[in-house]
Parts: sequence; C-alpha cells; structure tokens
Amino acid sequence: MRHVIALDVGGTGMKAALVGADGALLHQDRRATGRERGPDAVVAAILDFAADLRAHGVEHLGEPPAAAGVAVPGIVDETHGVAAYAANLGWRDVPLRELLTARLGAPVALGHDVRTGGLAEGRVGAARGADRFLFVALGTGIAGAIGVDGRVEAGAHGFAGEIGHVVVRPGGTPCPCGQRGCLERFASAAAVSEAWAAATGDPEADAADCAKAVASGDPNAVRVWQQAVDALADGLVTALTLLDPRTLVIGGGLAEAGETLFTPLRDAVRRRITFQQMPDITPAALGDTAGCRGAGLLAWDLLDHTIDSSEVTA
Repeated sequence: MRHVIALDVGGTGMKAALVGADGALLHQDRRATGRERGPDAVVAAILDFAADLRAHGVEHLGEPPAAAGVAVPGIVDETHGVAAYAANLGWRDVPLRELLTARLGAPVALGHDVRTGGLAEGRVGAARGADRFLFVALGTGIAGAIGVDGRVEAGAHGFAGEIGHVVVRPGGTPCPCGQRGCLERFASAAAVSEAWAAATGDPEADAADCAKAVASGDPNAVRVWQQAVDALADGLVTALTLLDPRTLVIGGGLAEAGETLFTPLRDAVRRRITFQQMPDITPAALGDTAGCRGAGLLAWDLLDHTIDSSEVTA
C-alpha cells in the first residue's frame, strides 16, 4: 500500500504515523526525543525512529514509504532542509533533510512545527474551506501560521507567522528574543501559569488551574485571565489588520480552556476592531495530532510536486 512517513518532533517527544494517500493513519507511534543526552542524540533518535517506521511499512504494508514529511520546532530553513536552531533541542544548522533522505532512500520534506500544524488545520481541520486563515498556537510560547489557498506562507526568511513577538506592551516584560513587551510574555500558557502562580503564591499553579478558577468565578483569576485575553486581542487585531483572514484558528494548551477563553476573546477582539472585518474565531480541531497530520501532507505535496515537475520536463 502506497504511504508516507509523517514525523512531528517536539521539545520532549516525537509523534509519527504512516499515512495513506487518502489521509488514513495506517500506523501510529510515539517516542521520546532523548534531549537530555544532547542534540546529537536527538538527531540520532529521529533517524532511528524514521528507519523503524520505514521497516514497519515494508513489513506490514508491503513496500517502503514513498516520501517522508518531518515537522520540527525552532528556526527552519525549509528550502534547504536545514533545522537551523531550536533552543529546546540545543541544535544548530542540522541538515536534517539530507540525513533522513540518506537513511530512508526516499525524498523528505522538512517543515516548521507550527506552520505544519497550521497546514493541517487549513486542509483537514478547523479552517478547512477557508481561502485565508491564521492559525495561532498558544503554548509555552506563541506562534502562528498564515494560510493562503491551501498552503502556508513561510516568508522570505522563514519567520512568517511569528505573532508571539509582536510587541503589545511597549517597554514591558523582557523577552528572550531581545525585545520587551512581546505578546507571548503576556498571553502564552507559560505566561498565564507564571502570573497565576504569582497571584496565588503557589509555584505549582498553572494556566489550567487559572482557567478552572475563572470558571468558578474567582475574581483574582478573572483579573489574571482578562489581562492575558486583552494582550492576546491586541496582538490578534494587529494580525487582522495586516492579513485580513476569513478564519482565525486558536490552538495549543491555552485553547483547551474552551469557551472560558473563546467567549471573552471574541468580545475583546470585537471591541477593538474598527474598519477590520471580524473573522470566525474558532478552536483548533486536530489537537496534538495536527503536526503529524501536517507532516504527512508535506510528504504527499512533495510527491505531487515531483510528479508535476516530471510531467513538465517530459
């Protein structure tokens, strides 16, 4: 059965699947990255995992994968297939596409994890059918994916969609990126966790605890939560002004709060817009499978492009 490898590499774990031409997940698996052993060990773990997935396809599906798609965090040079930098994994300038192609004997597409997740949400998830969408993941940090006609825009240098580093509070909290007042310092799951832990005096308190307290009417939690929502709305309205998306998809850990987040967020965005059109603000549909599904789409797109190119040459 013709299939591809889809591999989503996270900060601590990897999710993978063998994906059929119809999008069916024919086999799924997960492993740790082994990042505690250093960046070289992470690369070795990725290569070994991919090789095992290839072997599974040969044994159980009757043939090796036709291609592979791999989503990784950090700064990614998709054109040259290089994982340029990832703070969580400690690597720099890893020629991951070249290494995987040699290991698998098949073409490999490399993508940024959030843009790859956005691709999946745009094609088969919450933004399916939308010609213009913006996917925003609210996790440890905040990142986005700009969707146009079924593809995701990487930008001239691979930085498109980095909405987490839009400054929403000038002169505010320092950000590791070097700026002050970045959106992700106020509205990420990590930022809400930090603010709620400080408000309660409990270092173990996190964003999920804050959301539960908001739902129960705790005024302290409502204050912390609304500050995050207001910062997020400020950043999103900037994005709406620049991009004019039809659909705005919100994913990541903070989105798991459901309407505790989405009801005040829609209200906050609506209060801020003037001439801009209010988009459909909706939760992501694919959860933590988005990156893996998107990696599969990258692989099939790579094959389609190869076929198209060969037809033009012929």
